[in-house]
Amino acid sequence: MAAMTFSARPLLNRRLAEFGTTIFAEMSALAVSTGSLNLGQGFPDTDGPEEIREAAVRALRDGRGNQYPPGPGVPELRTAIAAHQQRRYGLSHDPDTEVLVTAGATEAIAAALLALLEPGDEVIALEPYYDSYAACIAMAGGRRVPVTLRPHEGAFRLDLDELRDAVTDRTRLLLINTPHNPTGTVLTREELRAIAELAVERDLLVVTDEVYEHLVFDDAEHVPLATFPGMRERTVTIGSAGKTFSFTGWKVGWVTAAPELLTAVRSAKQFLTYVASGPFQYAVAEALRLPDSYFEDFRADMRAKRDLLATGLTEAGFEVFRPAGTYFVTTDIRPLGESDGFAFCRALPERAGVVAIPNAVFYDHREAGAPFVRFAFCKRTEILEEATHRLKSLTN
Repeated sequence: MAAMTFSARPLLNRRLAEFGTTIFAEMSALAVSTGSLNLGQGFPDTDGPEEIREAAVRALRDGRGNQYPPGPGVPELRTAIAAHQQRRYGLSHDPDTEVLVTAGATEAIAAALLALLEPGDEVIALEPYYDSYAACIAMAGGRRVPVTLRPHEGAFRLDLDELRDAVTDRTRLLLINTPHNPTGTVLTREELRAIAELAVERDLLVVTDEVYEHLVFDDAEHVPLATFPGMRERTVTIGSAGKTFSFTGWKVGWVTAAPELLTAVRSAKQFLTYVASGPFQYAVAEALRLPDSYFEDFRADMRAKRDLLATGLTEAGFEVFRPAGTYFVTTDIRPLGESDGFAFCRALPERAGVVAIPNAVFYDHREAGAPFVRFAFCKRTEILEEATHRLKSLTN
């Protein structure tokens, strides 16, 4: 067979050249090859409510969603999403013109950024940030401008002055994530009000990733940015069923926004997956109507697991930033005599039989994230107990 020849131009689009295999794929493969406990990738190791799983089975058997569902999502789910936003936050949305179902939150982020950005537009994102943010900004031809959350009194905090200073005449959009992955920070009402005032003052669009909205602990509260004055018409809000109902493989996410914004996002989304997750959409519609007791019990269970892992990590010698939200704990490895999160995480499976994620992968300023490592606590209690037992060997 004749050898294939190509020009000197790289095969991969230059905008994606900096993005290789994700750290999640690398560390999950390492977990398998070493037989380690995987506290790296953020997925539960048990399924969500049995009645919701059965709702999906029932939809399959009844032939609902087995063929292409409507482009915006099945009406039952769009109606349930609108009802959820109204009941929880007092946000009124028209299911037909202001709600869009997506293939998970990741597609929602991609569609929003591809729709709303032109080449050269600047996007301010809170660093560290979920890795798809950077890739989606790059694919849209935008320029990411990180504003770094920094440790302060046991938590990672946003410097509002730094945020204001980052805005230029080229800034098009703020990309906000709260509750925040990976740090576990939940932006306060005062911080969100300041972000809203800045967006209105500088006439900025905002995309807000709120997939951990039901996972806030202690005295923290989740307040959607769209509830603040002047934000309803300029905010694209992203939600997801995966994190709330522990069915991450179903890939059901959504966007709520004013009609003009939603039309723009839908225009991009239709050329990505077009539609997805047909039968699961019907099941998620039922899930969103679960009683408040489900959400309260879910949060209480995750809070107990957070406390178990945070305590175990502290006893193992890490400095622990106890999260106010999400299901991740960020730690500082310097008390263990370490400073390179990548090296630490790549060696950890052999040293202790546990997999974690180096936070530096979520930073443009890699040195700022170098000593921080993220552990997921959305696992069975016995797995967390065994993991903390193993990690204590690091200081023995």
